[in-house]
Amino acid sequence: MVIKMEILVIGSGGREHAIIVALKKSSRVTKIHATPGNGGIGAIADCHNVKARDIPGIVALAKELKPDWVFVAPDDPLVLGAVDALNDAGFKTFGPRKNAAILEGSKTFSKDFMKRRKIPTADYMAFTDSEKAIDYIKRKNTYPAVIKCDGLALGKGVIIAQCEREAVEAVQSMMINGKFGESGKQIVIEEFLEGAEVTVLAFTDGKTIVTMPASTDHKRAYNDDKGLNTGGMGVVAPVPYYTEEIADECMEKIFMPTVKGMADEGKVFKGCIYFGLIITPDCGAKVIEYNCRFGDPETQAVLPLLKTDLLDIIEAIWDERLAGINVEFSGKKSACIVMASGGYPEKYSSGYPIKGLDTVNDDNVNVYHAGTKAENGELVTAGGRVIAVTATADTLQAALDTAYSAVKKINFKDAHYRTDIGKKAIDCSE
Repeated sequence: MVIKMEILVIGSGGREHAIIVALKKSSRVTKIHATPGNGGIGAIADCHNVKARDIPGIVALAKELKPDWVFVAPDDPLVLGAVDALNDAGFKTFGPRKNAAILEGSKTFSKDFMKRRKIPTADYMAFTDSEKAIDYIKRKNTYPAVIKCDGLALGKGVIIAQCEREAVEAVQSMMINGKFGESGKQIVIEEFLEGAEVTVLAFTDGKTIVTMPASTDHKRAYNDDKGLNTGGMGVVAPVPYYTEEIADECMEKIFMPTVKGMADEGKVFKGCIYFGLIITPDCGAKVIEYNCRFGDPETQAVLPLLKTDLLDIIEAIWDERLAGINVEFSGKKSACIVMASGGYPEKYSSGYPIKGLDTVNDDNVNVYHAGTKAENGELVTAGGRVIAVTATADTLQAALDTAYSAVKKINFKDAHYRTDIGKKAIDCSE
């Protein structure tokens, strides 16, 4: 007999929409709830009005709904201990507990952890005093320099300074002016690494690790990697410069040492771990950052390639038997294009009607909602990143062509998107 299940997904973005679409493919999933969800999620799940950071509210909602599983997707609730609170209330969850989520919650912890475990990463220094940080920058006098908030900052707490003035201003904005709140009271200053950036998402039950197709995010707001850093303007997967040789090297020197190291330190990591890597020309792969969850928008590019039932994987991770199941991906290529509000990642306006969504009728295309809401019977913009359009195909060029074709059918006032997503991957494979 097939046991039917209900699932509660925490979060409101394109990542959560992609997770829900993947979960709905399971024959065992009868109903999905989301909180707070968004306009697109509301069409396929029951949405509730509890914010992702409201841990007591989430637990109370779970007690009311009595789901079989709670999938905690965003970084904030994971770092705040949502999984711990839900487990204590008797719920099965997907996502790491608070003591493991610190891998993303504190840059200082993650850098010190890599140093202890001899995991390759950039040289760094951590600071709680702005004057000492500025003095270090001036003495080091090496640019570009990377200045990072210690804590979470919506993916925007990283500044790559090209000169002393920019570096000093970055420190002041974080530590003195409080641009990123508590997250910027402690900072990490890193050496800048040259090379190709790659994201590898991986399932882990604390013992076994199963990697997903490597992807590359496009962080800058505009073409040719110009403009400010964003939460991500597009993704392609897999990428040609993440070779089998590099993958083997990463498994040996980065992935397994990370999972084993966390377990050895009493911080067993169960869920999805995000490895932000840079493939350097001379020194191999190094870790730029860890995240304690599915990336956004990497998830929107990678999950459409998953063939194995996501619910089966969730159960195997909970039971610590991931080694006993076969996690398969399609072998196709994926391209995700993000449509953003004009002005993002800085000031932007919302509330604009979104047109053309009903004209995208391609089985190889998924339109994931990030910043949308239903208002007076129509979908309107409600965030910086509004829509993520993902296409899959046998070749990366075909996936890109299909995705951009769909993007051109969708419009809202002041919409903007990059037109060069995947260019470097295409150029590399030619």
